[in-house]
Amino acid sequence: MAKVLCVLYDDPIDGYPKSYARDDLPKIDHYPGGQTLPTPKGIDFTPGTLLGSVSGELGLRRYLEANGHTLVVTSDKDGPDSVFEKELVDADVVISQPFWPAYLTPERIAKAKKLKLALTAGIGSDHVDLQSAIDRDITVAEVTYCNSISVAEHVVMMILGLVRNYLPSHDWARKGGWNIADCVAHSYDLEAMSVGTVAAGRIGLAVLRRLKPFDVKLHYTDRHRLPEAVEKELNLTWHATREEMYPHCDVVTLNCPLHPETEHMINDETLKLFKRGAYIVNTARGKLCDRDAVARALANGHLAGYAGDVWFPQPAPADHPWRTMAWNGMTPHISGTSLTAQTRYAAGTREILECFFEGRPIRDEYLIVQGGNLAGVGAHSYSKGNATGGSEEAAKFRKAG
Repeated sequence: MAKVLCVLYDDPIDGYPKSYARDDLPKIDHYPGGQTLPTPKGIDFTPGTLLGSVSGELGLRRYLEANGHTLVVTSDKDGPDSVFEKELVDADVVISQPFWPAYLTPERIAKAKKLKLALTAGIGSDHVDLQSAIDRDITVAEVTYCNSISVAEHVVMMILGLVRNYLPSHDWARKGGWNIADCVAHSYDLEAMSVGTVAAGRIGLAVLRRLKPFDVKLHYTDRHRLPEAVEKELNLTWHATREEMYPHCDVVTLNCPLHPETEHMINDETLKLFKRGAYIVNTARGKLCDRDAVARALANGHLAGYAGDVWFPQPAPADHPWRTMAWNGMTPHISGTSLTAQTRYAAGTREILECFFEGRPIRDEYLIVQGGNLAGVGAHSYSKGNATGGSEEAAKFRKAG
C-alpha cells in the first residue's frame, strides 16, 4: 500500500469554516473546447467547501484509507526540518498545489527513493524539477483546465483594477476620505487600449475572449499559433516573439509556463521595450519576472502598474518588495483556488489517483512527465531542464526578501 504525502495551505486564521456564503455551485459538465470535467468514480466532499487547506484534505482521506493507503497532510514544507522533508523519504505519491508549492528540487527527489507520482492539485508543475522526474521515471501530472477560467477572470479583474486605479481609490473610501482628484490622477479607460498576452493557451485565450467586449485591440504571442478562424473571430494580431509584441501593448498579461526559456523573461533589458506607462499582469509564475527590475520600473514611472498573485518563493517573505512597491495590485496566490475551482481540482486529483492505483491510463491532458520523458500536455507546454530554483536559491530569496 502507498504513502501519500499531501502539502496544503493553512486553514483560515479563525478556523475551518462552519458555513459558506453560498449553498451551491453553478453546474457545468465540460470546459470550452469540449474537454470534460474530472470524472472520478466518486467524491467524499461537498462541492463548494474549502478543500485546499489542511483540514479540507482535498476530500481524499476516506478514499485513500478505505483502500489501505496512508495519507499525511501538512502545510509545513520548507527547510530540512519540515514535516514535508521528513515524510518525503518514504512517500510514494506527493500532492502539492501551485498556491503553496512543495518544491520538489533535485536534492529532494534524490532523497525520495520510493516516489512514483508527483501530482499537482491545480495547474502548473514547475515546482517539480521536471528534468529530475524525467531522469528518475517519476510520473508528473496536473489537473489541466480545472482552474483556467478562474485565473482568466482574475486577470481581467486585475487589468481593470490597475487601469482604473481601483485599489487606491477603494483605500480612500475605507479611510473615510473623498479624495476624487487623488483617485483619478492615475485612472484611465481600458477602451481602445492594446492588450497582449504572452501565451494563448487555455488561460491566455480565455483572457482574450473575455476582453474582446471591452473594445480593446488584442495581441498575442505563442509558439503555437492559433487557428486562423480564431484570429479572425477575435481580431487578433499575432507576433512571432514576445519582444516584438511588447512595444505595441498598453497592457501585457503573462499566461505562459515557467521553464528555462521563460525564466526572468521580464527584466531590465526587456522592460525597455515596453511603452512608458504600460501595465503588466502576471498570474502565471513569479520567476517569469526579475523581482527587482519590476520594482525599479514602477519606481521610475516606466511601468504604470503591476498586478498578479504569483511570487518566488511562495509564500513570499514579509519584506518582499512586491508587497509595497508603487502601483501594485498584488494578492497571495489565489486566482486558481476559488471554492469553485477547488471542487474541480479536488475531483481531478481523485481521478488521477484512481487511475494510478488501478493501473489505468491517466488522461493525456493531465500528463506532464511519464515514461522518462515529457508527455501529454507537458510535451506541448514545457521544455526540458530546471527552472524551479533549488532549496539554496529559495532560502536566499527568503533571507534577502
